[in-house]
Amino acid sequence: MSDHTHGEEQNGNAVPAPRDTGGEVIRVRKGMFGANNGGDTSGYGGLIRTVTLPGAASRPYGGWFDEVADELEGALEEQDLLPENAIEKTVVDRDELTFHIAREHLVQVARTLRDDPALRFELCTGVSGVHFPGDKGRELHAVYHLRSLTHGRIIRLEVSAPDSDPHIPSLVAVYPTNDWHEREAYDFFGLVFDGHPALTRIMMPDDWQGFPQRKDYPLGGIAVEYKGAQIPAPDQRRSYS
Repeated sequence: MSDHTHGEEQNGNAVPAPRDTGGEVIRVRKGMFGANNGGDTSGYGGLIRTVTLPGAASRPYGGWFDEVADELEGALEEQDLLPENAIEKTVVDRDELTFHIAREHLVQVARTLRDDPALRFELCTGVSGVHFPGDKGRELHAVYHLRSLTHGRIIRLEVSAPDSDPHIPSLVAVYPTNDWHEREAYDFFGLVFDGHPALTRIMMPDDWQGFPQRKDYPLGGIAVEYKGAQIPAPDQRRSYS
């Protein structure tokens, strides 16, 4: 084996394993941190990366995943809700099980997961906001992390909404611990949780414009109120190239 080939194998072993090729490409990202005009000081200006969402899994999912999926679908049918109307897709990725749920059925699905004796996902440890500008028509995602203390299992629910209609039903009535988590997702991503008892900003000032963790939010050029200073945009910062 040549040194050149050996070096290539060593470099290859240092690269994370790729996702399943059955995923959905939503964006090809170039550079880092939104600096595309020569002002990138990160050293990653030439980086090109494909942003891919994992595709739907096919049965058998493996392990207890099939049991949870069967129980959930059966419980929804008992409530006269067709599973395919509520569950948009089931994803198994990185050994994690995620149900993508239509937002209008989120509360019913969450309550079923909490209350059904064979499921018993009693605890929601929070909701995470995600913004995929390239995922047209469903740019905003809310990801819920559910834990079953009874059965020792963890799953996720994922719900999407478009930028133009960022409304998702609140789960505070089902999981009261989501109160401040939903406020944080609202504050940083602009997700509007309908039915939340007091949906107000939790960290940014009440009159703050925009949502700081969206991908299209500027990384610089924003006035800093308390000193009147301004952080320059990435393409206006010093470049080392």
